Amino acid sequence: MSDEMKEVMDSTTASWSATASVIEKLFSVTRPGAVFSEPVSAEGHTIITTSEVMVGMGVGYGIGAGSATAEESEEEDDQEAEVERSGGEGYGGGGGGGGFSTGRPVAAIIIEPEGVRIEPIVDVTKLGLAFFTMLGSIFLMGLRMRRAAGG
Repeated sequence: MSDEMKEVMDSTTASWSATASVIEKLFSVTRPGAVFSEPVSAEGHTIITTSEVMVGMGVGYGIGAGSATAEESEEEDDQEAEVERSGGEGYGGGGGGGGFSTGRPVAAIIIEPEGVRIEPIVDVTKLGLAFFTMLGSIFLMGLRMRRAAGG
């Protein structure tokens, strides 16, 4: 293996290690403490909030090698000459990734002397968006049906 290829491999391995560290941090978000809050007690009542936690990510890595061909265009003559001087081979590699994590409260567990109850936390904004999306879909479907009927 050439020194250049070894350098590319070492660089890619270091990048992968850094990405693995980020992945571990993203998954640590989903620990039980992120889903259930610490209990809060006052006057005989205890409240524990619960949350919905989501994590998404994507990573990709690649490495490759190639050699100069006679079919390269005249614009690439300088690059071709450089490849030929270096033995006619080229190596490259790279990678990257990204991710997100999000959480939102969904319910509260209330412990009282009378018993335990669960109160949902309603996201009014999300309900409003869903309502207007549904109305828009109905309107667009009605337009399509009118066009299909020829009217």
